[in-house]
Amino acid sequence: MSEINILVKRSLEENLLISGVLSNPRKGVTEYKKVTVKPVVLKEELKFQFAYILDRNTVHKNLDTQEAVAELMELFNLYKQGVLYTGEGDYQILINKKGKAKIIKNKASKKVDLSALNHNRKKKYVIEEGVPCDFLERLGVMDSEGNVFKSKFDKFRQLNKYLEVMEGSLKTLDLSKKLRIVDFGSGKAYLTFALYWYLVQKLGVEVEIVGLDLKKNVIELCNKIAEELGYRDLSFKMGDIKGYTEFDEVDVVITLHACNTATDDAIVKAVKWNAKLIMTVPCCQQELFKQIDSDVMSPLMKHGTIKERIASLVTDSIRGNLLEALGYNVEIFEFIETEHTPKNLVIRAGNKGKPSKKALDEYRAFRDMWNLNPYLEKALADELDNIN
Repeated sequence: MSEINILVKRSLEENLLISGVLSNPRKGVTEYKKVTVKPVVLKEELKFQFAYILDRNTVHKNLDTQEAVAELMELFNLYKQGVLYTGEGDYQILINKKGKAKIIKNKASKKVDLSALNHNRKKKYVIEEGVPCDFLERLGVMDSEGNVFKSKFDKFRQLNKYLEVMEGSLKTLDLSKKLRIVDFGSGKAYLTFALYWYLVQKLGVEVEIVGLDLKKNVIELCNKIAEELGYRDLSFKMGDIKGYTEFDEVDVVITLHACNTATDDAIVKAVKWNAKLIMTVPCCQQELFKQIDSDVMSPLMKHGTIKERIASLVTDSIRGNLLEALGYNVEIFEFIETEHTPKNLVIRAGNKGKPSKKALDEYRAFRDMWNLNPYLEKALADELDNIN
C-alpha cells in the first residue's frame, strides 16, 4: 500500500486535495457505506473533515493533517475503491482482495477553490466589499471605488448582518407584490437605506418604505439623501410611534432599539395593521422591573442585576407569547450587530392568520405566575378578547 501512502501524504501535506470519497466497503468490516473527506478551515486552522455516511445519518470528524493521513490509510483497508480529487488530477484507487492497489490517474474534474481554504479570505457579504454602493458612498462608509473606510468597517459589518437576518425573514413574503414597510425609530437610517437598496436594487422588489423618528434635523437630512440617491419610494417623517396614523395596512414593521414600551407601541401598530412580518430588537426594558414578583422565583429577585435581566427576558417572552396567541409564528434569537457590541434579542414574527386560544391560556398562566399587568396586553385587549 506504499503507493497509496505516498499519494495520500502528498495530496494532504501539499494542500492538493479538493475532496475524496471511499466506497464499496469490504463485507463485515464497517457499517458505513461511504466516507468522504474535504479540507475545511475551522477557527483559522486547516482541518480535514471526514463524513461517515449511513443510510440516513452522517457522522462528522475533523482531523489535522497527520491524523487525516493516518485515517485515510486505515480507511483504505476497509473499502475496495476510492477517488482522490486533486488539483493535479483525479486518482481512482482500486484495491483487490489481496490488498493490492491499482491507481488510475485521470484529468482533474474539480477546480481548486483556494479562497475557500484561505483563512485571510474576504467574507462574502450581502453588500460586497470592493463593489461601489451608492448609499454607502453617500453615508461615508465607502469610497467611490467600493473600498470600505477602516473607521467604518464595524458599521459595514452591522449593515450586512442586518441584511442577512432580513434576507431569511423576507422569504415568507410574496415579493412579486408591492411591499409597504414602516421603520419605527429609524434614526440616522443606515439600516433603512440598506433595506431599500437590498429590496429595490438587488432584488428588484417594488416597495414603499417610511422611516419615522422624533428628530427634525435627522428627518430632513435623510430625506435629502434619499432624494439625492433617487430613492423615490423611501421617505422619512417626524413623529412618535403611538401617534402615527398614515396607513390602514402595512406589510412589514421594523423597530430597532425602541426603548421600553415604545417596542410595544410598534407591536400594537403592527397587529392592528395586520402586518405580515414584524422585526423588533427591544432595549431598555423597564416597565415590568417594578412589577415582577414570584414567591417561587424569589431567590432570583434578591439582586438587582439578576432581577433586571429576568424582567427583560420575561418582557420579551410576554411579547412573543401574545403574538403567538394573535396568530403569529414567533422566533426569538440572539443577534450580535458587531464584534464590539453586546448580544441583542430579535423578535421575528410572521403572520399565520390563525389566533390560538391555547397560546393565550399559556400566556395568562405565565403572566399570573409573575404577578404582572403588562402594557402590551392592555393595548391589545380588543384583539385578545376576540380569540376563542
